[in-house]
Amino acid sequence: MSEVFLSTPEMLALLDERAMVQAMMDFEAALARAQARVGLIPQAAAQAIASLCRAELYDVHALVAASARAGSPAIPLVNKLTETVALFDPAAAGFVHWGSTSQDVIDTAQVLQTRRALRLIEEDLLALAGQLLDRAERHAEVPLLTRTLMQPALVGSLRGRLYNWVAPLLRSAEALRAHADSALLLQLGGAAGTLASLGAQAEAVAAEVAAELRLPLPATPWHTQRDRWLRLGAELGVLTGSLGKLARDWSLLAQPEVGELMEGAAGGSSAMPHKRNPVACMQALAAAKRAPQRVAALLACMDQEHERGLGGWQAEQAEWAGLLLSCHGAVRALSQAAAALQLHPARMLENIERQQDLVFAEGLALLLARVWGKARAHQAVEALSQQVLAEGKPLRLLARGLHQADAALRERIEAAELEAVFDQRAAAAQADASVARGLREARACWTALMDNPVSS
Repeated sequence: MSEVFLSTPEMLALLDERAMVQAMMDFEAALARAQARVGLIPQAAAQAIASLCRAELYDVHALVAASARAGSPAIPLVNKLTETVALFDPAAAGFVHWGSTSQDVIDTAQVLQTRRALRLIEEDLLALAGQLLDRAERHAEVPLLTRTLMQPALVGSLRGRLYNWVAPLLRSAEALRAHADSALLLQLGGAAGTLASLGAQAEAVAAEVAAELRLPLPATPWHTQRDRWLRLGAELGVLTGSLGKLARDWSLLAQPEVGELMEGAAGGSSAMPHKRNPVACMQALAAAKRAPQRVAALLACMDQEHERGLGGWQAEQAEWAGLLLSCHGAVRALSQAAAALQLHPARMLENIERQQDLVFAEGLALLLARVWGKARAHQAVEALSQQVLAEGKPLRLLARGLHQADAALRERIEAAELEAVFDQRAAAAQADASVARGLREARACWTALMDNPVSS
C-alpha cells in the first residue's frame, strides 16, 4: 500500500511482476535468436522459443510464487518456458536457456527495467529543473531572508535560493547518465562467468544478444562485480536526498507564519478545513527517509562470494526496485508541484523587515571596522543588536545615532555609505551576481540534456 501512494503508476507498472517476467522473457528470446543467427541452434527452434516469450501466456503470479522455493525467479520461468515450448516443438525445448544461467536472466532483466525507469525519472527531473530555472530567470533581485541553523541570517535573493535548489538536481541528472552508461550492460556469462558451454561462438552470441537488446557488451560478465551497478544506485540515493532537501525547504517556507511559498494544489485535512498540507513535500520527504537505508542495503550486498553470491545478490533485487519506486515518487511529486508553486515576494520582504534590520549587522560591523578595527566594531554592533531586541528600535536608526555621535566615524564614513548597508535591493543584487555564472551553466546543462534525450 505504501508504494502505491508514495510512488507513481508508471513506475509501479514498470516494476510489477508481469513486467519483471516479460523482461526475463525478452532476454530468453534475444538469446535464442542470437544463437540461431550464429548457427549454434536451429532457426526453427529460435522462432519457437521467441514466439512463446510473452508474459501474458503464463500465470505470472504462480511463477513469482515458485521463485521462493527455487531461490530465483529465473528457475521456474525457464522451466515453464521449456515445458510450454515442448508442447509445440519438443526438439526446440532442448535449446531453451542454452548456455545461460539464472543470474544472466535476472541481471539483464533488471538492466532493461532500470533503463526504462531512469528515463521516467529523468523526464520528471528535467521538468522540475526547468521550472526552477524559469522561476530564477523571472525573479531578478528579489530580496529574501536567508536562514542558518534555522535562524535569520542575512538578506539574500530568491534567485540565489532557486539556484541552490536546482544545481544538485542537474548534477544528479548528469551523473545518472554517466553511471547508467557504465552500469547498464548485458549480463551473459553462463554457469561460472566463462560462457564455456558456448565454446568458440561465445563472443559472437554475446555480441548478438547485446545488439538485439541495445545494451553495451562488457569486457567480461559482471556476476559478482557490483561496483558499477552500486554507483548507479548510490546516485539514485543522492538524487533522492537532494529532492528531500528541496521538499524540506518548501515545507518550512510554506508554514503560514513564514508564508513565502505555497504548493499550488496543497492537500487538505480530514479534521481541519483550513489546512493546506504540503503533500508533494510529504511524498518527497518520505522517499528521502527511506533511500539511505536502501542504498546502505545495496552496499551491504557487495561482498558476494566467488563467482555467484549467496543471499546478497538476491537481497539486492528487492532493494533496487524499492529505490527506483521511491526516487520516482519524489521527483514526480515535486515536478508537478513546481508547475503550480506560488511564490510570495511581498511576504519575503515582510519577513526581512520584521528583523528590525538585524540581518544587516554583519555589513554594519564590516563598515565600522574600517575605522575602529574588527574587534571593536564587532563589539559595538553586538551591543546595538542587544539594544534592538530590548527597545524594539531598528538597527538602522541606532547606527545613525552612533555615526553622528562619533567624530571619527563621521569623518571617514559618509552617511550614504551607512545607508547603503541597509539596502535590501542591493543585497539581493549582490546575491544574484554571485550565482549568475552558476545559473548560466545550469541552463546550458539543462538544455544539453533536453536536446539529447536517452532512449528507454
